Amino acid sequence: DVDLSLGTDKPGELTITSTDDEKLVHVAWMKSNRICLLSMRRSILDHLKIGLPTDCIAKELMTAINERYRVSSNADIGSLLQVLFNIKYDGNGGVRDYVIRTKLKALKVDL
Repeated sequence: DVDLSLGTDKPGELTITSTDDEKLVHVAWMKSNRICLLSMRRSILDHLKIGLPTDCIAKELMTAINERYRVSSNADIGSLLQVLFNIKYDGNGGVRDYVIRTKLKALKVDL
């Protein structure tokens, strides 16, 4: 139940007319959110925390981290193409070419 806050949306605010089930769900979700936030913040180095939201729910923090550290597939393609174009034939076969072509094919780049 620790990942409850990551898998479900935040429940509505409690009111006087809230049922016991709604109160239990709200308490469980809040506990899960608190634990997730603590574990995420503890696992991130201090100098990397700059710029991340401080007053948010765990799902929002996960989204912010995902957006901040998204890796572009174009960067991968560019670096693999550069390696491919800089390879010099050494007389020992073409295994490296095959591996790089396979990686490029996996990234949907045709040569």
